[in-house]
Amino acid sequence: MKPTRDDALVDLLDRLLDKGALLTVDVIISVGGVPLIGLSLKAALASMETMLDYGMMEAWDSQTREWYSSHKELEKDATVKP
Repeated sequence: MKPTRDDALVDLLDRLLDKGALLTVDVIISVGGVPLIGLSLKAALASMETMLDYGMMEAWDSQTREWYSSHKELEKDATVKP
């Protein structure tokens, strides 16, 4: 009898990153029936590819790519000059 490997967690994580999950929470803190504080929280869990497919984090992705490209060029220029 060979030991088996349970891949349920890996499969769950793979599916979660592939499809994504969005959690929305609204909380109202009140004292004596009087609402004092309202919170609206949203969290998204997905791979960057999935988020970009759904139109999320596009600005962050383009800024990060631009920053990386400019620093890569600076590194290249610094190594070329003697």
